[in-house]
Amino acid sequence: MTYLSSNQLKQYEDQGFVSPINIFSKDKAKQIRNEIEFIEKQIPGELDKSGRYNAHLISPLLDEVTHNSKILDAVQSLIGEDILVCGTTLFIKNPNEKGFVSYHQDAKYIGLEPLNWVTAWVAITDSNEHNGCMRMWSGSHKDNLKEHEQMFNEGNLLTRGQTVNNVPKEKTTPLILEAGQMSLHHPTIVHGSDLNKSDDRRIGFVIQSYIGTNVKQVLGKNGVQLARGKDDYNFHETIRRPKLLMDKNDLKIKKKENDNLQEIFYKDSSKKGNY
Repeated sequence: MTYLSSNQLKQYEDQGFVSPINIFSKDKAKQIRNEIEFIEKQIPGELDKSGRYNAHLISPLLDEVTHNSKILDAVQSLIGEDILVCGTTLFIKNPNEKGFVSYHQDAKYIGLEPLNWVTAWVAITDSNEHNGCMRMWSGSHKDNLKEHEQMFNEGNLLTRGQTVNNVPKEKTTPLILEAGQMSLHHPTIVHGSDLNKSDDRRIGFVIQSYIGTNVKQVLGKNGVQLARGKDDYNFHETIRRPKLLMDKNDLKIKKKENDNLQEIFYKDSSKKGNY
């Protein structure tokens, strides 16, 4: 068992995140990258824009990551033993592209209440300050949700370009990860990331989110998978795990889930499109 240590739990409580956590080898990370890039080659556009959501529903290797016992042990330390997978996201920053993530709080638009959930950010490639790693505003999770301006700005990888203004970047902490490591962060911590200035892709696979079975979706509906424990609440529809790569029926399930996400992410917004 690889539950979080007392020092890691204190870091999460005080700072709103814990990092780095070793999960799997660099060789395994390279296998996963290869599968992601194979999907991109076989079905061009499948993982672009809105397609970057829920790739674990069509990829057995990403599904394996999502249900990894080391990850679940760490997550259990924070939200309890009854754990649901409620969506994943690929954050891919290609070299020489203007891809960034504005400073924001996950809980602002995702509709999951109560806040008994956590986000796992798994590095498929090394993630560092040169290629645009995440930066955390330590301790900001202790405040209430902040005002977010909807920028819809070019290059922003977020749905609405939602942005918390006046973040003291000099006080933010870079989460430097090697391929195969992960970080965990709180739903209300303010975080973002800069451009990739390297010559290679920066790939992060984000389980957003692991939720306790007591958590409801108040803005729409999500499909989930039971990752550990039992679900006595049954608030959500259950999605099957993939057995084959890019199975046609699984591709349909992924599209349905991503359509549901569009309704959630653009709730009360007049502007919709490729989120």
